[in-house]
Amino acid sequence: MEKNAQNDEKITKNLGKIHHTIIVMSGKGGVGKSTVAVNLAYGLAQKKHIVGLLDSDFHGPTIPKILGIEDKKPTATATGFNPITVTPYLKVMSMGFFLSDTDSPVIWRGPMKMGAIKQFIGDVDWGELDYLIVDLPPGTGDEPLSIAQLIPHSDGAVIVTTPQDVALVSVRKSINFVKRMNMPVIGIIENMSGLTCPHCHKTIDLFKTGGGLKASMDLSVPFLGTIPLDPEIVTTGDTGIPFLKEQASTAAGKSFHAIVEKIEHMVQHRS
Repeated sequence: MEKNAQNDEKITKNLGKIHHTIIVMSGKGGVGKSTVAVNLAYGLAQKKHIVGLLDSDFHGPTIPKILGIEDKKPTATATGFNPITVTPYLKVMSMGFFLSDTDSPVIWRGPMKMGAIKQFIGDVDWGELDYLIVDLPPGTGDEPLSIAQLIPHSDGAVIVTTPQDVALVSVRKSINFVKRMNMPVIGIIENMSGLTCPHCHKTIDLFKTGGGLKASMDLSVPFLGTIPLDPEIVTTGDTGIPFLKEQASTAAGKSFHAIVEKIEHMVQHRS
C-alpha cells in the first residue's frame, strides 16, 4: 500500500513538470501512427520546445527504430532512469530499449502493462517538458485505458487514420473511447492521403481520399489535415532518420509542419 502511494506521488510529481500531454492513437494498425507521433514530436522539438516521446506500445515498439536509437540503453539514476536524448529538445523512452534483441516478444497481461506505464511516467526523469507525446498501440485495450486513467488531465487525443472505410470504422471506435474517458479530442489526421505520380505529377488516391474529413464532420471533431504518401517516409523510417529532419520542404513535410502548427495553436489556446 505504501509502495503504491509512493508510485502515485512520483507520477503526480513528474506530470506536474509537463505543460502539455498529447495522446496519439489509431483504431487499427498499419496507418502510420508511430511515424506521425515521431514527426509530431520532432516538429515540436524543431520549434525549440522541450519534448518527451513515450512509446507505450510494448508488443511492437518501433520508435527506437524510426529514430535510429535502437542501440541506446537508458542509464539508471537515484530515482529511476534517464530517457534517451535524441536532440537537446527531444527525449525518448520505449520498451524497445530494454529488450535483449529486436526479436524478443513481450508476453504480458494487462496488470504488467499498467505497471510498466506507471514506471515510464513516474520513474523516468523527464524533467521539465513543454510537451509529452504518448504513442499508443492500435485499438482501445489495456494501454489506452491505463494512460487515460494515469493522465486524466491530458490535452487530448490525436487520432490517426487512412482514408479507406475499414480504417474509418475503427476511428469512430477510438473517438467514442476517448469521449467515454472524458478526454478531449484534439482532432483527426488522415495519413497516406494520395500519392503524386513521379511521371505525370497527378495525384493517385490509392486508399480513397476525404474519409478523415468526413469522419470529423460526422463526429463533430476537428480535422487536423492530410499527409500524402511519400516513399521517403518509408526510407527515412527504415534508416532511423526523422522524416522532418531531411524532408521538411516536400509536400508531406509541409503537411506535417502545418499539422504541428495547428496542434500547437489548439493546445496552447485551450490552456
